[in-house]
Amino acid sequence: MSEMNDWNARIIEEFRLNEGKVGGQFEGAPVLLLHTVGAKSGLERVNPMMYLEESGRIFVFASKAGADSDPDWYRNLVANPGVVVEMGSETFSASSAPLSGAERDRVYSTQANLYPGFAEYQAKTSRVIPVVELVRQ
Repeated sequence: MSEMNDWNARIIEEFRLNEGKVGGQFEGAPVLLLHTVGAKSGLERVNPMMYLEESGRIFVFASKAGADSDPDWYRNLVANPGVVVEMGSETFSASSAPLSGAERDRVYSTQANLYPGFAEYQAKTSRVIPVVELVRQ
């Protein structure tokens, strides 16, 4: 198992033991677990990530810490838009809908203002970091 998988596994375990609360670099930040289906493997994947909840809408950000390629989870949900979300002690099905244009820019800007690391991620890469809305089913 890779170092990143070990790190994710520890965050996932902590999340589930503490009803969605985690420490370390995520201390006090809104974190959810996103279940996607692998685009190639067809296997379920679970990734912890920060989110933005705004006016009852939920958004996640395919930042990959500013890498020049999209994270695997983003490619998975583009191929298979049905996802499962764990937030706090709640689990629900959702569909994923990438945002574009002015709406994408507004939501990303809101997240970057709340958490400046997201502004740093965008500055590190030439790609436009995808913003995805998770719509409860």
